[in-house]
Amino acid sequence: MILFWIGFLVLIVLLLALDLGVFHRTMHRIKTREALRWTLFWIVLALLFNIFIYYAYRYHWLGIGESSLHVSSGEDAALKYFTGYIIEKSLSLDNIFVIAMIFAYFNVPALYQHRVLYWGILGALIMRGIMIIAGIALINKFYWMIYVLGILLIITAIRMLFTGNEKIEPDKNLLVRLARKIYPVTKDYEGSKFFSHVGKRKAITPLFLVLLVIESTDVLFAIDSIPAIFAITTDPYIVFTSNVFAILGLRSLYFALASMMDKFRYLKLSLVFVLMYVGMKMLLSHFYKIPTLISLAIIASILSIGIAFSLLASHREKKAAVGN
Repeated sequence: MILFWIGFLVLIVLLLALDLGVFHRTMHRIKTREALRWTLFWIVLALLFNIFIYYAYRYHWLGIGESSLHVSSGEDAALKYFTGYIIEKSLSLDNIFVIAMIFAYFNVPALYQHRVLYWGILGALIMRGIMIIAGIALINKFYWMIYVLGILLIITAIRMLFTGNEKIEPDKNLLVRLARKIYPVTKDYEGSKFFSHVGKRKAITPLFLVLLVIESTDVLFAIDSIPAIFAITTDPYIVFTSNVFAILGLRSLYFALASMMDKFRYLKLSLVFVLMYVGMKMLLSHFYKIPTLISLAIIASILSIGIAFSLLASHREKKAAVGN
């Protein structure tokens, strides 16, 4: 089993090294078409890995899933991985809106945005790995934790429903305040550098502050999104791998959607219902287990309806504008 973990981590390190060291070695502005190609690449890679999950759990390669209480078959493992991937991918869409606001607030040049997101996502993967391990350990030790997490998701959904657009307030960010106390901050961006010098003192650039804000924001999102996948399974390998693939595609998805975010006005409402459903599923988990296939169908339907209504509203507005 440990070989699967090592193999997956090596794969991720290689992919990230190729991403920054080969494909994006020269900084350039990421255009929509390029971003869409990379988004498709990460989605296809995640689906191919699901095939591996199917066969690995079906034939218990190296003993994986052999004595698992969380997965009953290869089909069950693949379905739970895919459902978890869909949940994490959909919830990460809300993160994209906030990232756009952060970049706009700091007026980050488009040329440097990919570098910030690269290191931001690398940090997010480490933090989420720690949170997943801790969450599973708590659920396995204290059965009632599933109820706590379910209530947390419902509260999050209600908060999303009744709050407007998030406000970016870096001066109140704990990491930003701490960084400013330790290091002076350069007045302007210095290319893609995170660190520089002010006189003889080592300093940080505004780009590093952007990275800190994105990292801290992702931690808050992870507190909401990671418990959601626990409603599907607590198998650590499935939870971690599906979460990682969802996060890896977040960067390219941001560049693909950055110019059309205003067209998805009802997407946030869809995420509210997704969180509400998942929270209710967790509260009912010890009384009635909703089949994973039904959960997948419900979540996919909620997201599809939100996207469809968003596009329809956007089309009507565009048509009305042309008519005027």
